[in-house]
Amino acid sequence: MESFRIKRKNALPLASAIKEYLRSSHLTTGLNTRLIFKAWDDVSGAGPFTLKRYFRKGKLYITLNSSVVRSQLAPRKEFLKEMINDRLGRDELFEQEDFNASWVEEIVLK
Repeated sequence: MESFRIKRKNALPLASAIKEYLRSSHLTTGLNTRLIFKAWDDVSGAGPFTLKRYFRKGKLYITLNSSVVRSQLAPRKEFLKEMINDRLGRDELFEQEDFNASWVEEIVLK
């Protein structure tokens, strides 16, 4: 009985292969944006009150349906920004070098 052995010349870990695929397919911007929105929902706790989310050039625009929630979150914007960026930094799929969607620099509540 013959045994065949697979040669691993260019073996990559699965996480690296997925990141490379996302980069080569130009999907990192969309994924980064979704990760930012997910981080907003998790960190702020205002996911159920959020009507619209928009991210462009480092600014995260959030439209809320409750003025009470908006007034409670307004003084905590800097803390929320740091928490979102911390969560993004720990995510393996977040591409830090993406020019279109990288770190949150400012949060604008509407």
